[in-house]
Amino acid sequence: MNNPRYGEIRDMVLKELEISLGSIKEEEVEKLIDIVLSSEKVFFVGVGRVLLSLQSIAKRWAHLGIDTHYVGEITEPAITSNDVLIVGSGSGTTLFPLAIAKKAHKIGAKVVHIGSNPNSELKDIAEFMVRIPVRTKCYLDDEIDSQQPMTTLFDQSLLLLGDIVAKMIIERRKLDMKNLWQYHANLE
Repeated sequence: MNNPRYGEIRDMVLKELEISLGSIKEEEVEKLIDIVLSSEKVFFVGVGRVLLSLQSIAKRWAHLGIDTHYVGEITEPAITSNDVLIVGSGSGTTLFPLAIAKKAHKIGAKVVHIGSNPNSELKDIAEFMVRIPVRTKCYLDDEIDSQQPMTTLFDQSLLLLGDIVAKMIIERRKLDMKNLWQYHANLE
C-alpha cells in the first residue's frame, strides 16, 4: 500500500491555494478594502469552519485598529447604516448568515458577500461579492475542484484572503508594523 506522504499532500494543498487565491479578482478585493475602511464597524457572519476563519480575520483586522465584531459574540454592539456586514458563505445559501444579511440590509448596513456562488439570494442583498470560485455544496460548473474534503479549500482561501487584505491595509495606511502590537491582547 502506497500511503501519501506529508510532502505530496502539502504540495497539493499549496497548489490548490495558489489557484484559488489567484482566481480572486483584484478589483473586488480593492472594493472590499474601500468599504471596510469607510465603515465605522465591521461585522462578520458565518457558520462552522467559515466562522472560525472569519473570527481570525476579525482578530487580525482589529490589530490594525479596525472596530471588528462577529455576530453572536457576547459584547456585539448594534449594527447601523454606518457599518458593513461581511457574510462568509461559499454557497450563499446557509440559513443563518442569509437571515442575518437580510436583517442587516433592512437596518441599512452595507453587506458584502465573500463566497463562491454568485447566484445565491445574497446577490440581491449584497453591495457586491468577493468571489472565491472554489468547490462548494452547489457544485457549480465553474468552481475550482479540490482534492481536500468538503469545503476545506474555501475555508483556507477565506482565511488567507483576510490576511492578504490585512497586509494591503497596512500598506495603504502606511502603518508601522511594530506599532500594531498596541492593539494585540496583553492579558496573556
